[in-house]
Amino acid sequence: MQSSNICILAVCAFVLISSINAAPLDDSQHATILRYENDNIGTDGYNFNYETSDGVTRQEQAELKNAGTDQEALSVRGSVSWVAADGQTYTLNYIADENGFQPQGDHLPHN
Repeated sequence: MQSSNICILAVCAFVLISSINAAPLDDSQHATILRYENDNIGTDGYNFNYETSDGVTRQEQAELKNAGTDQEALSVRGSVSWVAADGQTYTLNYIADENGFQPQGDHLPHN
């Protein structure tokens, strides 16, 4: 696996952990899974989504681009939403591919 693919997977794991930890602490301690769907399509990619009772929703899909070549890369697109301690819902949309991690959200600083 190329080092860029490992970096993409590490960033995706960070986003997942961050989204889970971002929910208000008192609600997330008792959160339950309301919906979970997972389609692992093998080495060519995956697709999953879930929703929890504390307001976290997440969806992500990935596909393998340029399989078997030197330019082989996993392209990941996703979105995560959560309710923060201030009661506001935040949404982070992202792409992670051969161009790196590209997050977008109204709460993020704009360049």
